[in-house]
Amino acid sequence: MLNFTVGPVMSSDMVRAIGQEQVPYFRTSEFSELVLECERILTEFAGAPEGSRSLFITGSGTASMEATVMNVFSTNDKVLVVNGGSFGHRFVELCELHDIPHVSIDLQLGQPLTAEHLAAYENQGFTGFLVNMHETSTGVLYDMPMISDFCKRNGLFLVVDAISAFLADPFNMAELDAQVMITGSQKALACPPGISIIVLSPKAVERVNNTKSRCMYFDLKDALKNGERGQTPFTPAVQTIRQIHARLKEIKANGGVASEVARMTMLANDFRSKIADLPFEIFSPSMSNAVTSLHPLNASAHQIFLTMKDEYNIWICPNGGELKDRVFRVGHIGCLTPEDNTTLVNAFKDMQKRGLI
Repeated sequence: MLNFTVGPVMSSDMVRAIGQEQVPYFRTSEFSELVLECERILTEFAGAPEGSRSLFITGSGTASMEATVMNVFSTNDKVLVVNGGSFGHRFVELCELHDIPHVSIDLQLGQPLTAEHLAAYENQGFTGFLVNMHETSTGVLYDMPMISDFCKRNGLFLVVDAISAFLADPFNMAELDAQVMITGSQKALACPPGISIIVLSPKAVERVNNTKSRCMYFDLKDALKNGERGQTPFTPAVQTIRQIHARLKEIKANGGVASEVARMTMLANDFRSKIADLPFEIFSPSMSNAVTSLHPLNASAHQIFLTMKDEYNIWICPNGGELKDRVFRVGHIGCLTPEDNTTLVNAFKDMQKRGLI
């Protein structure tokens, strides 16, 4: 089976071997040191400023999105939310659920955010900004330097969901003055799902400590306190953290973030060059290295997904809602190679010969 979805993704033999081991007891000094090393490497990889913290939440990326919204914002804030797809809309829903005053910047599906969109919100008393750096549902990669400049000019607290963009596209918290970064184990870290990660700048740590949480499990003050000793408040996905630790050390040994981003860039460009003659259109003009979103000209996108899964033993990423039959996505994160891209493209070409695309 070949997996070109955007999470969970293909894992290496090394990562899968850890998953086959017995799960160890975790309230030990050995596990604490492992977690602390994960935190040190992650804050380095995120380009986080000195004094930043990384927290490990046992839950999907949405768990950390919710934990962030409820721990760094309050009813005293006024937050701008980029709403360009399923995950941008999720931030809107979280603000509504937790009574965070907000305004949604509504974009058409596949549409990049521009300076013109932001111009209407200059000097309007906003205090925070929520954005999914890569709107994974459509494939759009937002212009983070532009967003950062806007937030700096207006004094906004910038929260970035980089769940699918982290390690696939350039990102540096300190340079962007981003106060929070969110990512997950099952994306470019190429581990099983189960852990999402919140990197907090010192300003974000201060906000968390001054915000009253109305939830036990997602109280980040508790997570920060336990994290000082390399532990989590409640039982974590122990094996997934061990796999993350191994992957972080592997990435560091192979050249770090720059090397990993270069590998993703190579895979994305290789795939895009190989599909040039196929009856697909790129759905968005602004693409992440993590995924290519494609609009098939002569077939249902969902039927292509089903045929690939059932007849070729290859997983590509389907869409839902109004994009179900219009767009499918091909991921470039995880343990993939240019040869894997060729296998996928040959399957597309075989479908074309059969008159299926």
